[in-house]
Amino acid sequence: MQFRTLAPALLVLATASGAVHAQATVKPDGQWRAALGLGASLSSGNTDASNLSFNADAVKATAQDKISLFGTAQYAKTNDETTAEQLRLGSRYDRNLTDALFGFGGLDLERNKFSNLKLRSQLSGGLGLHVIKSADTTFDLFGGLSYSSDKFFDATVIDGERRSKYNYTSLFLAEESSHKLSDTTSAKQRLAVYPNLKNSGEYRATFDAGLSVAMSKTYSLNVGLGVTHNSEPGAGRKATDSLLTTGVSVKFD
Repeated sequence: MQFRTLAPALLVLATASGAVHAQATVKPDGQWRAALGLGASLSSGNTDASNLSFNADAVKATAQDKISLFGTAQYAKTNDETTAEQLRLGSRYDRNLTDALFGFGGLDLERNKFSNLKLRSQLSGGLGLHVIKSADTTFDLFGGLSYSSDKFFDATVIDGERRSKYNYTSLFLAEESSHKLSDTTSAKQRLAVYPNLKNSGEYRATFDAGLSVAMSKTYSLNVGLGVTHNSEPGAGRKATDSLLTTGVSVKFD
């Protein structure tokens, strides 16, 4: 990609207000496609505050398989005090076994300072079902097993012991869909639940959704929602974190 093509995109992204939820185009032609979003805000006076957020989505698909990559990050300060610091990275490989059935494997990494999560590394794998697979709508169900390794900034009590890290196996149950609502508007959503097999009754869940409205072939307006829930967040911490984002993204097709 030449610099003269990137320059206007970077200018738009640098001046966008708020965070961005980018959506890459999916076509089964074996080519990489990506969407990047960057949002920033700055205020001074009675309140000195800054916020920076980043979102990336990349896909390479063929008729037989698909590689998906994503990343989100947010950092914010208010009156010289950090008020948000979180990062999520993930990858997944899908392989069609039949027209309807597919196998998958994935790796996810997560860090959230204010949830006391220094690093969560999570491997998952299993089988999925293409319930709907058309040009305008896709809907998949999938499930399997997940293995997580959590490391904490401050030691916390888990299973009656004070720990700085914790490893466990979970079930992995999820659904996701994408929708072409019109020639310029698309939406996608994903819900995943991880029931803990080590401690009955404990679970984690994540929900991500996004709406994208194209302004041109390259630029889009985006709204995104991300929610994470942990049934056992640790003493003094809330079980649910949510992040609503809005802004502009650029596609690289």
